[in-house]
Amino acid sequence: MHFGPAARAAVDAMMGFYDRTTGRWESERPWWQSGNALQALLDYMLRSGDTEYLWVLDHTVEIQRKSYMDGEFRSDSTDDTAWWALAMVRAYDLTGQGRYLQIARTGCEWIGQYWDSTCGGGVWWDVPQRTYKNAISNELYLKLLASLHNRIPGAIDELERALETWRWFDASGMLNDEWLVNDGLKDCVNNGGETWTYNQGVILGALIELHRATGDDSLLAVARRIATATTTSAYLSPAGILTEPSEKVGADPDAPSFKGIFVRNLDELDRYLPDRPYQSYLACQADSLLANAGDGEHRYGIHWAGPFDKADTARQASAVDLLTAVL
Repeated sequence: MHFGPAARAAVDAMMGFYDRTTGRWESERPWWQSGNALQALLDYMLRSGDTEYLWVLDHTVEIQRKSYMDGEFRSDSTDDTAWWALAMVRAYDLTGQGRYLQIARTGCEWIGQYWDSTCGGGVWWDVPQRTYKNAISNELYLKLLASLHNRIPGAIDELERALETWRWFDASGMLNDEWLVNDGLKDCVNNGGETWTYNQGVILGALIELHRATGDDSLLAVARRIATATTTSAYLSPAGILTEPSEKVGADPDAPSFKGIFVRNLDELDRYLPDRPYQSYLACQADSLLANAGDGEHRYGIHWAGPFDKADTARQASAVDLLTAVL
């Protein structure tokens, strides 16, 4: 585990952005990125067995579950609610405490209220406006449904909705001819939007959970195609190093979280497949991060090929995701 000390140091650095008073990690997008930072921390604890920061879980949850709308992580966008719900699934995996699954299930049911027949199905991204059906909200919803089914005995409705969501997503056209996922729909067809790395990632984790539930090997075949397309893309992995499309301009405060989400889900796929086809790719990313992307204080920027640009919660949580993936 030669990446172990680096992973722990990166976690310590990420906790430097944590505010005990607010119960979240401070950033330009503090709420949803705190949900992902919590997920990164939980993944690290589950993988490493190092639970020194376990106190952060309940401290964060009890404050943040009351932050928006009617509580329980409801937000003005379905994806923000889903990030927290999936973190609660991981909290259950780490602790075995069913109350986290109930929080996740509450979030999932809330998201499901925003499924309708427009474009043949799918959940809306923005609520209550309902102006956009996109990839990330539906990928997250799919992963959450299947994850709950796989962990809650008798959760048949979740499996049926997961299968319906996958059938809709597969038919939506958002997965393009290059086996990459565009951002969403316009007039119910692929809008040709950016192929953000997180859209290539969450679908991998979703298809794994759905395969666990069904044993349908065609799901893994699709996951492999998407993962291979991303890891070999001259656009998303130039010279073999994962690169977010907006890195060159650096203006999008959401995007620094995306690569961490991708490698988190790629790692889930890699460990699920017997031949571990993406293990060397992940190790290459980690080697490049440590050699080129740091500031000398275990903080890492957005450019995993270098140079270091700046440190913040989103960048650091992505680094923790990556270093956890190679433990």
